[in-house]
Amino acid sequence: MDYLPIFFQLTGQPCLVVGGGEVAARKIATLRQAGGKITVASPRLVESLRELRDQGQIRWLEKTFDAADVEGFKLVIAATADRAVNASVFHSAQARDLPVNVVDCPELCSFIFPAIIDRSPIVAAISTGGASPVLARLLRAKLEALIPPGYGGLARLAERFRLQAKQAIADGDKRRRFWEDTLQSEVADLALAGREEDAARLLEQRLNEPDQPKTGMVFLVGAGPGDPDLLTLRALRVMQEADVVVYDRLVSPEILRLVRKDAEKIYAGKQSSNHSLPQEQINRLLADLAKVGRRVVRLKGGDPFIFGRGGEEIETLMAEGIHFQVVPGITAASGCAAYAGIPLTHRDYAQSVAFVTGHLKDGSIDLEWDKLAVANQTLVIYMGLQGLDQICAGLIRHGCPPDLPAALIQQGTTRHQKVLTGTLANLAAIVAQADVKAPTLVIVGEVVRLHEKLAWFGAG
Repeated sequence: MDYLPIFFQLTGQPCLVVGGGEVAARKIATLRQAGGKITVASPRLVESLRELRDQGQIRWLEKTFDAADVEGFKLVIAATADRAVNASVFHSAQARDLPVNVVDCPELCSFIFPAIIDRSPIVAAISTGGASPVLARLLRAKLEALIPPGYGGLARLAERFRLQAKQAIADGDKRRRFWEDTLQSEVADLALAGREEDAARLLEQRLNEPDQPKTGMVFLVGAGPGDPDLLTLRALRVMQEADVVVYDRLVSPEILRLVRKDAEKIYAGKQSSNHSLPQEQINRLLADLAKVGRRVVRLKGGDPFIFGRGGEEIETLMAEGIHFQVVPGITAASGCAAYAGIPLTHRDYAQSVAFVTGHLKDGSIDLEWDKLAVANQTLVIYMGLQGLDQICAGLIRHGCPPDLPAALIQQGTTRHQKVLTGTLANLAAIVAQADVKAPTLVIVGEVVRLHEKLAWFGAG
């Protein structure tokens, strides 16, 4: 280890920055974020630093650097384009045992700036020891995605109850186990979701009633239309923290492989007239799993609230008093249309879009045809494969022109994606001649004309 990571308390401490350009401005922004009192020594300032000077946010010494300038400061940074000046700053600070950094010159540094992940009061830093600052920034970007902003709130919550926990649980080992459990429980889930006061009430209840059985939590997670890259960061996080995952047939194997390896996986898929678990049993299953303290992810293709029956599952959870969170996903309409090069709205072709399902509870097709068969609208039909001929005929019967463009997208956003295009008059026949496999999505409207021009995913 070439450098010892140390977190420097700078609040209210005087810091000198030599240089008034953009590089200096970036370092000044970091120091100000840490609470430092900044003095800038430079003959000139860029506009952004002039504004800070005018606002009284920084102090400006309008001069070239000399050795005496470092007197009275706790930390010194050189950020000029003049190697000789930078060396002078370094040697002057070193002579007074002051920590000094010369930007982009590791050999003239007693400390270096890491790439910072700020989730205050949690702060993480990454450094390559000056070998490759760009690599450090790339690694920071990866960690930024894995550490939600809500962790700052979780840390504040732990600090708020630290003394109370110490008084309630005298034994140090038991107290450590309490925090390990709590910081991976529904308390943490609520805090990470920004519901700090709800988390605080639950944490206080845990401290006051330590022997009460713990209730788990249910996450209704949208897995998106199939491509794992379309998962949200939050969806990925809760999938990797789940004790048990109840998943649908629309969840692709690639996405299911991202679930925590030792999580229990329960298949609850549905196909037309073939339900692995009836919806009422799924609702009951989610509640029962949470009641025994498990973290449950209900993983659904697309979005839980767009033909995903998430509302029905939530009603059961609410009736049972079980905490839940909804993690939205990219719905099939948005994802599949984008990958097929079919914009759902377009100034020249469609000013509105309607989402409908191709079958009702009893398997019949009974749509509000008059509201769907209108001009300048894109119609997106979920689960429309089996009744495609009836849907096309119904739209024509209620006023849509037979030559209105229409498309069927098979397994959109995945490597099995296939796009079949035609018109209301012939799409059903085209599909009947093809080896089409669910899931599918049907799009009707003038926007379908753009498929050949805009498709980039290699659709057929």
